[in-house]
Amino acid sequence: MKQNRLAVFLKDKNKKPPLKIIKECTVLLFQKREIPFYYFKYLYRKNVVNYQDYIGTKEANRIKYRDTFHKEEYLTIISNKLNFSLFCKQNDLPVPGLVSHNFESHFFYKKQLHSVENLKGLMEFFKMVFKDSGQSVLFLKPISLYGGTGCYRISKDTLEEDLSNNKEFLLKNCCIHEEVVVQHEEVNKIHPNCVNTIRVETFIDKQNQIHILSAFMRFGVGSGFVDNAHAGGFYVGIDLEKGTLREVGHQYMEYGGAEYKEHPDSGFVFKGYTIPFFEEVKDLVIRAVKCLPDRYIGWDIAISKNGPVIIEANEYPSIFMADIAYGGYLKHPLYRGILEEVR
Repeated sequence: MKQNRLAVFLKDKNKKPPLKIIKECTVLLFQKREIPFYYFKYLYRKNVVNYQDYIGTKEANRIKYRDTFHKEEYLTIISNKLNFSLFCKQNDLPVPGLVSHNFESHFFYKKQLHSVENLKGLMEFFKMVFKDSGQSVLFLKPISLYGGTGCYRISKDTLEEDLSNNKEFLLKNCCIHEEVVVQHEEVNKIHPNCVNTIRVETFIDKQNQIHILSAFMRFGVGSGFVDNAHAGGFYVGIDLEKGTLREVGHQYMEYGGAEYKEHPDSGFVFKGYTIPFFEEVKDLVIRAVKCLPDRYIGWDIAISKNGPVIIEANEYPSIFMADIAYGGYLKHPLYRGILEEVR
């Protein structure tokens, strides 16, 4: 459930003394030449002593929308989930199996077009797909939306209920229907109710060298089947060299701004946890960037029982999340160079 950011800040017992907050905000006001609203997302807390190492709103926007970081030809692939799935398959990049898709009432399966107008038609289509494909569950997501918005899971066993709840959205939107990733058993020990993905940010410098800037892992909470922080989940930074989780997870202020050292459902402690196949994750994103060389991308990677799987790419990843997970991007050896390029 979303909450008011101001209310979360006022109730937070971990905030710095008022005079210290005023002093730090004044420093940032002159340093960044903007009112530092971003300070109240996280930097006001007592444990944040290096508050000047974090990206400001103007800096984040200059990076996010820098035209030299993106090419339209790449964006048409990244921003369209159907294009992206087909592109990855063509280039032997592991992605969830694409089973079927729809453009509003036009449904496609195995090169055959099916016209679907109502719940009865939806039932007939997906019964046919489940029977023919051998799948028991499908993950449906809009071709052009982000942040877990409009994502649904439908099951062969509860098909009528699942489609009844989502038929209006399905028939008015364009979606892909994918196989569900079977998550690695070691990740299931932390949270088994959704696929918990790793966000990896990559950057291509002026010398055309590919770099992994940072990584963090997102976890769902409760029974929700998406891990996105905008859906109430949280994220934990990753040590790139060791492939282990850092100590503390962070939740968006809108959902309470909680900090976790262990998963609130399972009690699993994050610090030092070794992520399965993490070296393979890094190898995969480097290979993916070589295939799709947009200069700044956020990759979402799931860990299946057989290795990493690309869930999607994001041309405008949340810099603030990565900034907090890293512990202040301005102390990153590459980031000051990135900021110089966008000034």
